[in-house]
Amino acid sequence: AIPPLSCLTLDSKDSPQENGVQTNQYHTISPPLSPDIQEEPFSTYFEDKVQVPKTFSFRKLWAFTGPGFLMSIAYLDPGNIESDLWYLICLNTTHPVFLLQLLWRLAARLGVVTGMHLAEVCNRQYPTVPRIILWLMVELAIIGSDMQEVIGCAIALNLLSVGRIPLWGGVLITITDTFVFLFLDKYGLRKLEAFFGFLITVMAISFGYEYVLVKPNQGELLKGMFVPYCADCGPVQLEQAVGIVGAVIMPHNIYLHSALVKSREVDRRNKREVKEANKYFFIESTIALFVSFLINVFVVAVFAQAFYNKTNLDVNLMCNTTGSPHQDLFPPDNSTLEVDIYKGGVVLGCFFGPAALYIWAIGILAAGQSSTMTGTYSGQFVMEGFLNLRWSRFARVLLTRSIAITPTLLVAIFQDVEHLTGMNDFLNVLQSMQLPFALIPILTFTSLTSIMNDFANGLVWKISGGLVILLVCAINMYFVVVYVTSLNSVLLYVLASLLSIAYLCFVGYLAWHCLIALGVSCLDCGSRVRKQPAVLIEEQSEYNS
Repeated sequence: AIPPLSCLTLDSKDSPQENGVQTNQYHTISPPLSPDIQEEPFSTYFEDKVQVPKTFSFRKLWAFTGPGFLMSIAYLDPGNIESDLWYLICLNTTHPVFLLQLLWRLAARLGVVTGMHLAEVCNRQYPTVPRIILWLMVELAIIGSDMQEVIGCAIALNLLSVGRIPLWGGVLITITDTFVFLFLDKYGLRKLEAFFGFLITVMAISFGYEYVLVKPNQGELLKGMFVPYCADCGPVQLEQAVGIVGAVIMPHNIYLHSALVKSREVDRRNKREVKEANKYFFIESTIALFVSFLINVFVVAVFAQAFYNKTNLDVNLMCNTTGSPHQDLFPPDNSTLEVDIYKGGVVLGCFFGPAALYIWAIGILAAGQSSTMTGTYSGQFVMEGFLNLRWSRFARVLLTRSIAITPTLLVAIFQDVEHLTGMNDFLNVLQSMQLPFALIPILTFTSLTSIMNDFANGLVWKISGGLVILLVCAINMYFVVVYVTSLNSVLLYVLASLLSIAYLCFVGYLAWHCLIALGVSCLDCGSRVRKQPAVLIEEQSEYNS
């Protein structure tokens, strides 16, 4: 009799050896054991499964709708929106939509085919030390992203209260309501997804209102979308444009997407159902990404129209004319206007009335609240997967929120709300540095037939995925180098050099495994990637039937 797929996972002690050398580098994995087989019950998120109709229809597409829109929130978080404010140039070159779609496809396929998310696969495939380092790097990315999101909520509350709620007070409010919203899934997964849909709708209406109010030049807008150009841009502007990659392609969201797709009822032993699920998730994520792209278009177009060629003196005079209490933010000089999400809302209020400011703040609040919730979900799945934790849900939420919120609260207490842009730039650099720790593993595992069966990446996807990851990593490394060299400190240079050596060594280790998985067998020194174990071939014939 053929053992269950869950019994086919091989540890090093089970791997065949040749002349004392282990020959199996990657393990065959499978969906987790069914609840009646597991030794003890374990409560995690999205345990209830959404039933999927059997035939192609819009009703079936609706059943798969949800994970892509939760993921698109990563494209709409306050850190990304603040990055938008710096890109008063062409839209298509500053928003890597197609890069995101490719990476989302890989993450969704991993979750659909294996029934496991990326952190769980990393736990089974990497040795202990690399696995722990990888977990720490992803947690660092989550902390950086969460700081941007919570601070964004706090800034929105400060604007809505006309300064009555201080930054630290907004952080505490955000922490509290996030705990409340996180338990919405107890009332059903679809209700939770509907709540996220509501927040995205609030963002679309808020920023869409600003777009209609400002009335940007539609011809220039379309030109910016389809014709890459940047008039009078220098190195500084190009460096800022590069930074949006780190702001958008947040590494922990690759882990999250591979977990969200597990919430649909899919018979993973039925090849046709798996293939169909991959197709529907691809369609759904494309729609979600298009919606989030439009919202970003609204933001970029509004600020390109409102701020381009403006000076501090122009804004100061306008704010003084309209009686705004924030005119002191802009010194009466002819220096070029610089904005962040706080000053951006103030400027909109000065030029287009108080309603524009409050609607902007509502949009930022919705963006921050939704993204901090998805960030917390990412922390749950990452911690569960890498560390194989079996804590209660409340204990895990408390731990992950404490890790992320503590530095945020310290920043809110000791930093002024008007001077947070430098922190946002640093956090974008931080997330840029963590990108390889999500992109390389996802390409590695989705390219292995021992993990993905017939759904492993083909040659075209391997090459395109490898090129995209190489491009993304190169762009972000350039951005990091530029940022570090601007620090002008010998001590920081030395420290950065030491960290860079360790960083590059670990990235090289992951890349080595990835290249072997992609078929570069000449790099396989001492161990070989197991393409298809004999026992899996027998099981595969039953799976294909």
